[in-house]
Amino acid sequence: MQARPRLVIAGTGSGSGKTTVTLGLMRAFARRGRKVQGFKCGPDYIDPAYHSAVTGRPSRNLDSWMTSSSYLQEYFLHASADADLSIIEGVMGLYDGKEDTALTGSTAEIAILTASPVLLVVDVRSMGRSAAAIVLGFRQLEPEVRIAAVLVNRCGSEGHYRLVKAAIEAACGIPVIGWLPRDSGLDIPERHLGLLPAVERGELAPLFERAADRLAQGTDLERLLELAAAAPAVQGLHAATDDPCNPAVQTIHKTSASLIEPAPVIAVARDAAFNFYYEDNLEMLARAGARLVPFSPLSGEGIPPEADGIYIGGGFPEEFAAVIAANKLFLGGLRSAATAGMPLYAECGGYMVLARSLTDRTGMVHEMAGIIPAHTVMQERRAALGYREVTALHDCLLLKQGERLRGHEFHYSVMSYPDGEARAYAYESKGRGGSQPEGYASGSIMAAYAHIHLASYLPAADRLVAACRAYRDRKQAVQRHAADSCNQQAE
Repeated sequence: MQARPRLVIAGTGSGSGKTTVTLGLMRAFARRGRKVQGFKCGPDYIDPAYHSAVTGRPSRNLDSWMTSSSYLQEYFLHASADADLSIIEGVMGLYDGKEDTALTGSTAEIAILTASPVLLVVDVRSMGRSAAAIVLGFRQLEPEVRIAAVLVNRCGSEGHYRLVKAAIEAACGIPVIGWLPRDSGLDIPERHLGLLPAVERGELAPLFERAADRLAQGTDLERLLELAAAAPAVQGLHAATDDPCNPAVQTIHKTSASLIEPAPVIAVARDAAFNFYYEDNLEMLARAGARLVPFSPLSGEGIPPEADGIYIGGGFPEEFAAVIAANKLFLGGLRSAATAGMPLYAECGGYMVLARSLTDRTGMVHEMAGIIPAHTVMQERRAALGYREVTALHDCLLLKQGERLRGHEFHYSVMSYPDGEARAYAYESKGRGGSQPEGYASGSIMAAYAHIHLASYLPAADRLVAACRAYRDRKQAVQRHAADSCNQQAE
């Protein structure tokens, strides 16, 4: 049994203020010298970037639909091991998830799986005793979820706070431990493309500090720490390791005999254009035996010369399309790698860059790598959003035919393939709207819109690393043969 002081910050719905509260608490506790580990429920990338900026530690995603329960529990234990406090930010409303009548994929499910007390954030604008009815309903819907305390947001005054506090505590028996006033200075900018560079430059630091100040003034932080510390110990699961679809302990603590030999190098594009990666995806590749080397296409860098494989994640390439198009070292390196048979895996934004061109929202066309016979076109309206289960249509970099992964899609672009040109689809992609073929897979290249989670099918990470290792061995064999030929000629 392992102790992990922790809290889930949940909202009654999107826009209730849970991100502001999460960031303010993270910063307030960090200022007190606490090592705070951030987590985000669901597949979001933006909020974890906030967490990392505030805590100075990489934030992690916890997703109970894309990964197994055993994996999620073990990963939480692993990632929180050296933290004084873990703060898990919820997604949407506490009970909102993938299904209409079940907890799958919801904040509530993750609170149950991690046995975490919940701090419920309630927006009480234009509300008095009715706030008590809301909290009472949330408490009664799922008795296994422990709402340990309430924080009320957007109060009109301290008197307003006292009113709703008395009403909630009388009706629900749950302590209201703090409040935030209506304050436009606490409004977090809309989740948009310029946000991550702004976070990296420190432009949002004043907002984080303001939220921490406000919470320190109106919230019983010591009581919160007591609630977090009183969370029950988490029982680590030691599941059987013979099921390749059940990545639990063996995934987190995996060691590989392949680590004895030199690790194949996977070049990972990471900058403001390419930054959507699940931290545990990268960790799983490293545990499978790869050495990850980051590089920045926006900084003019090309593919690292030692690369044996390339991983280009999602992000906002459309906003930096002109810079990417001008980086001939990067685009030319992609083409050379593809021609040489180097494993090349790309998701969403990376998929867009492998196409022949990218048309941005202004109608400007930018030349891309041209590895995939398609053109990317940005749209004003969202093209796709939601969880996906993808099934390989044929053997490819990550999967054998018929094998499945789980992931998530969110994009405003569409991929246009010329009429009459044969298309090598990667997946059959299944979501709420049905199934359809998606992506591109041919030889050593695999790309699609879905951001997949490698923990949803354990062999996938091993397959990618094995492909990179095989490429490295072929490359070294060619180099040795060339060296031997030169030596023979010299003799």
